[in-house]
Amino acid sequence: MAVKPKKLMKNLILILLMATIASCSSNSTYNFDKYPQKWTLVKMSGRLPDSEKTGADMWFQEYYLLKSGGEFTKHREVDGVIHEESGVFTFIDKEDQKFIVLTYNDRNEIIASCYSDTVEELSIQSKIKLIGTWSHCDGPGLEYERIK
Repeated sequence: MAVKPKKLMKNLILILLMATIASCSSNSTYNFDKYPQKWTLVKMSGRLPDSEKTGADMWFQEYYLLKSGGEFTKHREVDGVIHEESGVFTFIDKEDQKFIVLTYNDRNEIIASCYSDTVEELSIQSKIKLIGTWSHCDGPGLEYERIK
């Protein structure tokens, strides 16, 4: 028995709509299960208009490497000098938002935090985008993308 063109078109539209909804909803959730994860700084901004910097124009380059078992390493390069620190990370829900909380092994100069000597928080915006919370005080706005 042949399928009528109108019915075929309706079914096709329904399938495409369901696929679109499924892909949109999966973009808003974070995949916690795949490691290692490399999150690279892609954008930096200050409080002044037109202060946004990207790529080599940023005053430092950095990335986070999240490893299975809850360990991380942060790598920052400033004027050719490399700083690397490590610690453990956890995920928390706070104020209807998900965060990665990084707890460093030691106090150090690359912790981007307003409130703690050893803890840093990153807001999970999507499965490929993190926003640093350092901008809530005097730090720059920092945006990271997952590249691995």
